[in-house]
Amino acid sequence: MKETLKLCLNCGKELKGRIDKKFCHDYCRNNYNNRQYSAQSNYVRQVNACLRKNRRILEALLTEGVEKLKVRKETLLEQGFSFAYYTQVYFTRKQQVYYFCYEYGYLPLDADWVLIVRQMKK
Repeated sequence: MKETLKLCLNCGKELKGRIDKKFCHDYCRNNYNNRQYSAQSNYVRQVNACLRKNRRILEALLTEGVEKLKVRKETLLEQGFSFAYYTQVYFTRKQQVYYFCYEYGYLPLDADWVLIVRQMKK
């Protein structure tokens, strides 16, 4: 029976030991897997960072005890708020559309105003 030479999937070194071994060292295994998933995880990490930033901005503006707050859209933009990222959309009976970033939401109003709200706990 002819033995085939197995090489590490990361660095290409010859593997010794178990026949199902794919990597010569934990470092190579981690490096290989990080490279495989880096493009996906970078995108997810960037989106999550935007969502967390949006939430922090809304939370800072809507202080404890305040249920709603009307602010200028410009105020949010100056703080780095991105209207492209939100976690859910809520439609009211009056056909209004609230955009939520976790438990904090906003309703775009006329003339560049935004109504900030906190979702009621169930």
